Amino acid sequence: MPTKKPHHHGNLRAALIQAGLDLIQSEGPDALSIRKVAAMAGVSHAAPAHHFPSLAHLRTAVVAEGYRRFTASMEAAIAEADGTPRDVVLAACLGYLRFAWAYSGVFSLMFGPNVHGHDDPDLRDASDAAYGVLVRICAPFAKDDAVRTELTVWSLVHGYASLAVAGNRRLVPGEAAEAVFRGMFAKLDLGAAEA
Repeated sequence: MPTKKPHHHGNLRAALIQAGLDLIQSEGPDALSIRKVAAMAGVSHAAPAHHFPSLAHLRTAVVAEGYRRFTASMEAAIAEADGTPRDVVLAACLGYLRFAWAYSGVFSLMFGPNVHGHDDPDLRDASDAAYGVLVRICAPFAKDDAVRTELTVWSLVHGYASLAVAGNRRLVPGEAAEAVFRGMFAKLDLGAAEA
């Protein structure tokens, strides 16, 4: 007698999102499909429809969870910082890089051209929380132009992360790449608040 797939999850939505994260990490952002995620979660291909009526809905939920984990990575690195405002900015940047390298597929989906529901409240809250880390760490250096300071730091770390995730052979993720970033960061002038 054939064995039936389990049809009950304590939290099917969370299981589907986790399966989506796992699928993206193993096969890339373009591999995400409701059918594959359902199979990975051990449910029928129709089961996700209650939570995710379309692939765009699933993609949006996966990206929102990616942002939550991204924020957690930056916050964990900040918690280990020595405490000066500059050390805190560097730590957040290292948390940013570590997330990008550990979850390159999700990172690419979060910041790539793939369509997801930017107007989704959960995604907006998760994305805003990540940007809120940047705002907070840059505040001691912001003076009269907070946005310029935020964009300077973001451009440096995001550009570096994106080059590494895209496979630039000079930026193999790991300790050596972090050392290169630390050298670049040391040359960054964050303003008079450092003096």
